[in-house]
Amino acid sequence: MSFTIVIPCFNEVGNIPEIVRLFSELMKDRNDVKIIIVNNGSTDNSYSVLQDLADKNDFLEALHIKTNIGYGNGVVEGLRLAKTDFVGWMYGDLQSRPLDTMKAIDMMIAESFPKDLYIKGRRQGRSSLDRFITFGMSILESIIFGKLMYDINSSPSLVHKSFFESWKNPPDDYSLDLYSYYLSKIKKLRMKRFKIQYLPRVYGYTTWNYGLKAKLSLSLNFLKYSVRLKKALKEPND
Repeated sequence: MSFTIVIPCFNEVGNIPEIVRLFSELMKDRNDVKIIIVNNGSTDNSYSVLQDLADKNDFLEALHIKTNIGYGNGVVEGLRLAKTDFVGWMYGDLQSRPLDTMKAIDMMIAESFPKDLYIKGRRQGRSSLDRFITFGMSILESIIFGKLMYDINSSPSLVHKSFFESWKNPPDDYSLDLYSYYLSKIKKLRMKRFKIQYLPRVYGYTTWNYGLKAKLSLSLNFLKYSVRLKKALKEPND
């Protein structure tokens, strides 16, 4: 069995070389993992840096998207390129670690490659404000969908490619993780969570997760999308 991990990056020129270096060290004795880094419409020097790294590393493939439509679009376009049995995605800011992504892969191997398993990280080491917002959103999302939902936007995620192939009209933005999470509930996939250490950002800057006002605005947009998603994705007995 083989795995592809998609990493969308927008203006992450400082993080991309470190992402590649860390994965290179973790994959010295294995050839079952491919990495697709998506240059998601970056306006910095990400394009040339990524292309140079892809030319030097056999496990790495570069995908260049001219215009940044959103995080979700970057993930989906990368997943469409994947030719492996299992696919996953993670953030490109190094707050979620390549080490944890490789742990998810090893967990899937230990489970004997089931098609109905969804492996997803659960963040540790975050600020009190971020934990409070995540807790509140988890309660609200669980009420809206009538299913237990928590730490929805945690990374990495790993699934069998057939699950991805069942997606219809996934969102282009950060709601992608909510879409995938809820759809997995409808399709009755088994969810296995594991603790990951969520690190402070070293290079670059966030385009959305800054300040209380921005966090609350993003949370409100998620809730609005949740209502639409609940109507759009009907369960079999609806």
